[in-house]
Amino acid sequence: MKRIGIIGVGEIGRALVAGLRNGGDESAEVFLSPRGARTAAELSERYRGVRVCADNQAVVDSSDVVIIAVRRDDRHEALAGLRVDADKIVVNVMAGIANDDLRAALGTDAALVRAIPLPAIRERRSVTVTYPAHPVIDELFESLGGVVPVADEAAFNVFSALTGTLTTHYSYLATLASWATDHGVAAEDADRYVRSLFQGVGRSLGDETRSLPQLAADHETPKGSNERIRTTWFTPANSEALGEALDGLLTDLNRSR
Repeated sequence: MKRIGIIGVGEIGRALVAGLRNGGDESAEVFLSPRGARTAAELSERYRGVRVCADNQAVVDSSDVVIIAVRRDDRHEALAGLRVDADKIVVNVMAGIANDDLRAALGTDAALVRAIPLPAIRERRSVTVTYPAHPVIDELFESLGGVVPVADEAAFNVFSALTGTLTTHYSYLATLASWATDHGVAAEDADRYVRSLFQGVGRSLGDETRSLPQLAADHETPKGSNERIRTTWFTPANSEALGEALDGLLTDLNRSR
């Protein structure tokens, strides 16, 4: 795979370019859509072999693999009139847009693969879920941090729902820092400590020899502080409410068009 096109150079498009280049491999040429001109121009200036095309059709024509990373609400405008030959591979990273719907919009017989790349892909540290499995695309994402091909679109949507919890996690951390500030701790000290605390938790997640419940148990002392907060705040009712929120999101993802 020598030529990769990206239509939609937002946060994920930027992360994909950075990930492709941060491994030191410049063998693949990267072609960017002109929309988001400032970001596209910045990337082309920073990295060798990254070029900004005149329009989206030029991105398609220049590429073997075309990654569509536009916002779902912008897809009709971005994809209108595009001609995608059957020998291309199209990677659909638009949340809630099924491959059948994308195929109908493009009117193409090209191979279509859905994927969920996350911003950490810029550091080659993000596992990407794909559907259906495709040797070229799975090899690409394996090189960017790992790949989890799934059996069907229903399973893919479950993983997509899980990504909807990211900003909740950040808000949780912000709430902890704010609580400390309310109790007299300097805001910068609270922020620094909360970041350090949970960066350590993130590193412990790299130990895949221990299950997630085991990691929780290993960080908890009977009748200690962690057990107290878990049992008084993250109660079965809160756990059930989280599950219900995810179920609602999954229902919407399964019927999105």
